[in-house]
Amino acid sequence: MKMKFLILTGLFLVIAPAFAQTDAMFNAGKEAYKAENYQEAIDSWRQILDNGEESPELYFNLGNAHYKLNNIGPSIYYFEKARILDPNDADIKNNLAFAENARVDVIEPLPQTVFKTWYERISGVTDFDGWATAGVVFTFSFVFLFLTYYFSASERKKRFLFASSIVALFLLMASVAMAFTTYADYQNNNPAIVFSEKVEVKDAPSVGGEVSFLIHEGTKVQVLDRETNWVRIRLADGKDGWIPSADIKEL
Repeated sequence: MKMKFLILTGLFLVIAPAFAQTDAMFNAGKEAYKAENYQEAIDSWRQILDNGEESPELYFNLGNAHYKLNNIGPSIYYFEKARILDPNDADIKNNLAFAENARVDVIEPLPQTVFKTWYERISGVTDFDGWATAGVVFTFSFVFLFLTYYFSASERKKRFLFASSIVALFLLMASVAMAFTTYADYQNNNPAIVFSEKVEVKDAPSVGGEVSFLIHEGTKVQVLDRETNWVRIRLADGKDGWIPSADIKEL
């Protein structure tokens, strides 16, 4: 017991100063932001990231500071990072929309089928972990309902329990299917933000490749492939090509 107390005390003495230092840097950044010293605020908050810590508030503040400096690419990047951690925050969504309106590129996404629209609405209810958890819950529900049905003596109860177990089985299969599908979507989702002011998108991963089209700072792309110092990207409108990997920052 004494040894455990000494270990816990040692951990507290190590962790407490780190939290205090983080708070100090965060507050220093807020004060610099209030004084309109936006680069100083960014430098303070970046130190927290460099220490391996992150939060929606930290990314949100970094997005605001970069927006004030008209750094559209970094601003969108940090608002997107904040939205990943807190997807339902209204302030994050609103400020991201403001930053996106400052982009040069206006890209119309490809039209979606009715099935795709329904799928996105359903899959957006929760992430793949949530669907997997739902699958486990419906598994137990199905087993319980079916066993209760099997050992029930009442015909009325048996009909009700059998129907309920079939519903639970259907929800179980649907949840498992959604878990696998959303996990595959997560694995294939590699978004990035363009940081360079202007980028030539080429038809091949080489300097001598033919220029297909141009994109500008703040544009969101999907990374499809990599080759040495080049990445193949795709836009929301379906266009794709190769750009130097140094021109983007992956989320």
